Amino acid sequence: MADFEYVSKREATEQTGPKPPLDLSHHLSRVTAARKESAIKKFYQYFQIPGIGNLAGGLPNASLFPFDTLEAQIAQPERWTPTPNDPNDPYKDLSQKLEKTSLKNGRDVTSSTHITVPHTSAVKNPMQKIDITSALQYGTAQGYPPLFSFLRQFTREVLHPNVPYAGGPEINLTCGSTDGMAKTLEAFTDVWSEERDWVRERPGMLCEEFAYMNALQAAAPRGVQIVPVAIDLEGMLPYGPGGLEDVLENWDDSKGKRPHLMYTVTIGQNPTSGTLSVKRRKELYEICSKYDVIIIEDDPYWYLQFPSAVGKEAEARNLPTPAPQPIHQFAKKSGYAFIDSLVPSYLNVDYDGRVIRLDTFSKTVAPGCRVGWITAQPAIIERILRITECSTQQPSGFVQSMLSELIMGPQPALAVAEFSKKSKKDQLAFTGWETAGWVRWLAGLRGNYENRMNRMCTQLEEGRFLLKQKTPNRTADADWAVISKTKMFSFDWPRAGMFVWVHMHYDTHPLAGVVPGPKMSELLWVFLTTVPYLVLASPGAVFSPTEEIRAEKGWQYFRLCFAAVDEEEVEKSSKRFAEGIKAFWLIKDKKEMEDIEPEINQDNLAQVADLGMGMAC
Repeated sequence: MADFEYVSKREATEQTGPKPPLDLSHHLSRVTAARKESAIKKFYQYFQIPGIGNLAGGLPNASLFPFDTLEAQIAQPERWTPTPNDPNDPYKDLSQKLEKTSLKNGRDVTSSTHITVPHTSAVKNPMQKIDITSALQYGTAQGYPPLFSFLRQFTREVLHPNVPYAGGPEINLTCGSTDGMAKTLEAFTDVWSEERDWVRERPGMLCEEFAYMNALQAAAPRGVQIVPVAIDLEGMLPYGPGGLEDVLENWDDSKGKRPHLMYTVTIGQNPTSGTLSVKRRKELYEICSKYDVIIIEDDPYWYLQFPSAVGKEAEARNLPTPAPQPIHQFAKKSGYAFIDSLVPSYLNVDYDGRVIRLDTFSKTVAPGCRVGWITAQPAIIERILRITECSTQQPSGFVQSMLSELIMGPQPALAVAEFSKKSKKDQLAFTGWETAGWVRWLAGLRGNYENRMNRMCTQLEEGRFLLKQKTPNRTADADWAVISKTKMFSFDWPRAGMFVWVHMHYDTHPLAGVVPGPKMSELLWVFLTTVPYLVLASPGAVFSPTEEIRAEKGWQYFRLCFAAVDEEEVEKSSKRFAEGIKAFWLIKDKKEMEDIEPEINQDNLAQVADLGMGMAC
């Protein structure tokens, strides 16, 4: 007789393997839930039928477009030197070896190459066709087909190959992360008015205790209540007073609906540079799952993670080097050591399908591109697509076509024939980037910004304390020097991003208790813009989500950006910042402090080094 294994009914009917994402349609706004597919856009698929006589679409004739080609000189992927993924790696000198190598396979990697988008490409496959005729014509709202297909594959197979729900995520192109955030708010919040609606209907959105205000300001006019959550060096706290669970579990319904959205920047958080570990992500995700919260993960700095920060901070402060943290392990690899070394997205623990991720080319190519993409479960992307069809439609065709050439690789051989009049050398120069080249470019960017970060932090480290020599009180100690050490500010070396978050200790200033802290902060900000310091920093108050946080602690911080100025200027201006604080701490007369000009001197404005006021940075 055969052996039988008895199982419960639940076990017998339970689905094995990845489960589909949850239905989150109950969170959709009334307008978004009611949206239908564009009656015009659905015809676009028929436009691609070979030989079709298209008399249906209201399309201008492409032969009349006043552009014959789009051309550009572009950087090669190897232009910037990467830094080691693991500073403790025995091969950590690899970057130094690469830096000494200016030639790769007989070519100068520091020089530019040429790309061209032709007027008309002979390629038939719309997913591979890159030309002016298709890029500048009306198109589908999901994005220019070649760029869309590349980013979809890159997202699913390279960036986030371990999304745990069945079928994986989908994407939709946006006009940058700000546009992506606006569409997400449109999808998941109804407009609320204090004069018209019940308080119990007011939507809420969670965010870090200090946050990127442009995203929050997009929510405010919709009546969305902003609810800050306490943070530490990593980022948002899951437990404890002011932590995520505390906020949600003890929510007061008289303030409005318990928040159903959470906006978060998890890597190189703006402004604090906090970076969430996988362990912390899992803890926060479980709480969001318990309370049915949708996570909006805005991640423009994901590629800018700095492995050297922990060790260099310890070295600068004569502390023991912390033990290396265990590397996160997932079943699938990206195929690139650089990508696999990065702390992964919330998408990798998104069993419910409640993560909406915002990506952008603003930090990897240029902010003026205004191109990004949203990644989420298919049902959410379908609603975002409906919103896009009736609003921005797809991003600029000019930019999308150039980005396609830049990151996808060379045009097919038939397209190259269009440039047969050019020399053989010029034809060979019409190269783009394959996937490996794009990843190499990202690794090089990280290396450049990591060097900038280290240069800024080294200067700040040397200026944290005010040292003063005093005369000993006892005659017996006359041969000794007495040194007083006053901490003027503190900071953590950023683990990622573009910023250093500086905490000012105004309580150590000689005039503490005489001049109020908020006023002292205001005067210091102006003082730093004067000769000879000429440095502009972002005051922490502008990153305070509520008036309470602004009044309680926002004035205690400055955000410094090491990305915007030239690399040599990063070091110089950081030193001037520290010197300016020291000079300010030497002011002992109240009138002298209050006489500081309350406004920036316009004559000096052109000379001021901007270390922070580029808010969208």
